[in-house]
Amino acid sequence: MDPLKALADAERKPYWLDSPAKPEPLARLFGETSADLAVVGGGFSGLWTALMAKERDPSLDVVLLEGRRVGWAASGRNGGFALATLTHGLPNGLERWPEEISTLERLGVDNLDEIGEAIARYGIDCGYERTGELHVATEPWQLEEMNRSVDIARELGARFDVLDAEEIRAEVNSPTYIGGHWDRDGCAMLDPARLAWGLREACLSVGVRIYERTPVRTMKDTPTSLDLLTPHGLVRARNVALGTGVFQPLLRRLRHLLVPVYDYALMTEPLSADQLASVGWQNRQGIGDAANQFHYYRLTEDNRILWGGYDAVYYNGGMIKPEYEQRDETFVKLAEHFSTTFPQLSGLRFTHRWGGVIDTCSRFSAFYGRSHGGRLAYAAGYTGMGVGATRFGANVMLDLLAGTRTERTELRMVKEKPVPFPPEPVRSVGIQMTRWSIAQADLHQGRRNLWLRTLDRMGLGFDS
Repeated sequence: MDPLKALADAERKPYWLDSPAKPEPLARLFGETSADLAVVGGGFSGLWTALMAKERDPSLDVVLLEGRRVGWAASGRNGGFALATLTHGLPNGLERWPEEISTLERLGVDNLDEIGEAIARYGIDCGYERTGELHVATEPWQLEEMNRSVDIARELGARFDVLDAEEIRAEVNSPTYIGGHWDRDGCAMLDPARLAWGLREACLSVGVRIYERTPVRTMKDTPTSLDLLTPHGLVRARNVALGTGVFQPLLRRLRHLLVPVYDYALMTEPLSADQLASVGWQNRQGIGDAANQFHYYRLTEDNRILWGGYDAVYYNGGMIKPEYEQRDETFVKLAEHFSTTFPQLSGLRFTHRWGGVIDTCSRFSAFYGRSHGGRLAYAAGYTGMGVGATRFGANVMLDLLAGTRTERTELRMVKEKPVPFPPEPVRSVGIQMTRWSIAQADLHQGRRNLWLRTLDRMGLGFDS
């Protein structure tokens, strides 16, 4: 496959958002209003928070404020993997909260079950398929790393099938696979933009007031409310939930805990029946490889292949700019890797190429907290695995705002915060050194250099 030829006609926009199902925008906020709960951010985090606040107490007056359009950012640009993990994978959870891992795994599976139930209850058409996920190895060292957690996963109740090269190629036919696992229950595939739009409609149906194109500029603490100032209006809220991800936070403390990383993806044209037969993939699992710089990929409802990952790019200074959403160097690299993985699909063309910013933190999984005397709650830092975990985070925020002790709020994972990032320019130097070291590890049978081993000892290691 000539990558430049395959990419020649690819539109520079997110595939999921380029859809006739995209709803018309809702009105901006003009003037002053009040609310029991104001939710800031119209991605999955904010949508789940608003919806479940009304489910808990239908009498609450809930307002959701979105600076642009519901689902336009990370929630509409991701791969559509709704994962059960709340800890960015079992190994990360075992490393950080070993005494809680059984509870965290159970809560994660319950959360994913409840996502499916909510999608059915509200009739959200988002292509939801509980297919599970294949974890594939392309190098012997990757298989060794993967096998270390199999027994623990099974003891915790996961249905993990261990597959040799022949068995995994019978599921999905790639000459690069040497083995892997099938996590049968821990992943559902969906169209993320249609989920966001469906949650928007569900929120409206239960009485949430949503204002799009209404960014919150500042927040003022008064004796009786938290006042959110927007370009054309003001919301006086008794409580506030922040679901803004990595974008300009209303809390200064979050600026030291989050950094923006850009992720990139391609979408192919639909596969013909013969092309699909050459790949197999009859069980339609999501797939992720086991390299440090990993790829994730999946089938859409009309049998396109989304192919993303590998490059996770931090731009020095931590800036967020629209021009960063397109990176031809990465798109060409992804197209080359696609051709290596599926040589039988030579000649297949890509229809879309895009990127987007995600929020990450030093522990690579979400963190939570509250401020302003318990009247404001936040959840952030999902590191690319927020399609499922944001619903759990929404429940945590609502628990914190209610001031009640729950199983969720008593978790050490919920009570603790990640280690802050250093200020610039040290931050950029450290992140770029880590990215380089991770790439070197992939080239040297997974061996981690002194820098990565030092981060591991500090509890800052990243291996997925």
